[in-house]
Amino acid sequence: MEEPTATMSTGTPPASDPSRLAQWLVPGWKRGLKTISMLGAATALGAVFVFLTQTLLARELGPKAYGLFASSLATVTMIAPLAGFGLGQFRLRVYGVEGWAASRWVKPSLRFSVGTTLLALAIIVFWAIFIAPDADTQFALIVLMPVVLSVLAIELMSNQTRLEDRYAKMASWQMAIPASRLVAAVMLLLIPNLTERFVAVSYGVISLGIVALAVPQLRNMLRGEIDLRGHGPRREIPGPVQVPRVADVWAQSWAYGLYAVLYPVFFQVSTILLKYLGSNAQAGRWAIALAVMSAIYLIPATIYQKFLMGKLLRWAHHDPHKFWLVYKRGNVGMTALGIAVSLSMVAVVPYVVPLVFGEKYRAVVGILFVLSLCPPIRFLSTSMGSALLTDEHNRYRVYAMAWATLVAVGLNALLIPRFAEIGAAWATVVAELVLLFGTWHGVRHFHRAKRAHGRHGGHQ
Repeated sequence: MEEPTATMSTGTPPASDPSRLAQWLVPGWKRGLKTISMLGAATALGAVFVFLTQTLLARELGPKAYGLFASSLATVTMIAPLAGFGLGQFRLRVYGVEGWAASRWVKPSLRFSVGTTLLALAIIVFWAIFIAPDADTQFALIVLMPVVLSVLAIELMSNQTRLEDRYAKMASWQMAIPASRLVAAVMLLLIPNLTERFVAVSYGVISLGIVALAVPQLRNMLRGEIDLRGHGPRREIPGPVQVPRVADVWAQSWAYGLYAVLYPVFFQVSTILLKYLGSNAQAGRWAIALAVMSAIYLIPATIYQKFLMGKLLRWAHHDPHKFWLVYKRGNVGMTALGIAVSLSMVAVVPYVVPLVFGEKYRAVVGILFVLSLCPPIRFLSTSMGSALLTDEHNRYRVYAMAWATLVAVGLNALLIPRFAEIGAAWATVVAELVLLFGTWHGVRHFHRAKRAHGRHGGHQ
């Protein structure tokens, strides 16, 4: 796959659209912008729900109780990606490459999902029994176990809607959990005697409800009932179809799965280590800062994971020119957007945090000042990482995330005992830089290998 060097147009722009901007933009950008705007609005609404939920929980529970709940939830969500182990991105890839023929992967993928889900649940039980420091943490971990099932169900449903280009339906599914959790937080506000145990139980019940709602759609998915877009009308595959084994699913999806497992460790390890090396109150203050950053990181996630991922995997195989055009434009645009977000954080955080969360969370301001360095780094690494989604290059994403995760764990363990939440913030900034450098190195490495392969092929 050769990277094109030409621009979109080498001639004079048409008289009807004389602007240079029109030449720079990707074909179909108006339709894409409309879809991204819809997804962005839905994501923003979901982020508002999450923000309100975090605000209510933090104010009503206080730093200590909120820290206990938030660190327990972080532990479960860190383990949850083991369920499915990269199956969502793997399905996007095989459908992008094989089109309608990819339905042969459905049944072995189901067996793979069952096995990995049981493993994730077993790890949480082990953590609760042998690692959790007190009975309250044990209780929270056990009742939050259904979160693993809901994460898998939402991932599979979102995966299906992306393949069908049904982005409105995908947005509604992904807003279901934030909206339901906000209801639980409002109940905590209305009934003051409720505790963090009520919140944990509510989150578990909500997760079970989401799974129950998803079961009919998941059943249709298993029957191969999919309105696949981008590959023409449904057609029968001639000749006998070779059904892959579970081992084949593992061989094809391990890199996606390992990345999916490493990311929550990279992102959530600070919360957990602050609880175990510091205190529940420190974990509670950090959880507020992390909630703000999570809302910000929804911006690149919306653009690349919700909207572009399925398309990029298809273009990488069928339309390399468009793939690389989107990659180049994305790097510039995402960097500029990240810088704008960072400047906005510095301007508003000192006023918003005490007003929204109360004076007992004023220390969060200093944490967010340090973390304001992260948006341009994260936005650019997300954009650059889009070039590493294909089979032969995905391992470079895994290498970058593995190094970044090791740095995050090591620096947090080193800095938290001495500097508490500020130490965790600086560890996060350094880890984000390592992730960006690793991603850049991966893109550069496979470009070099590709050019060498081209020269070698030219001598044959």
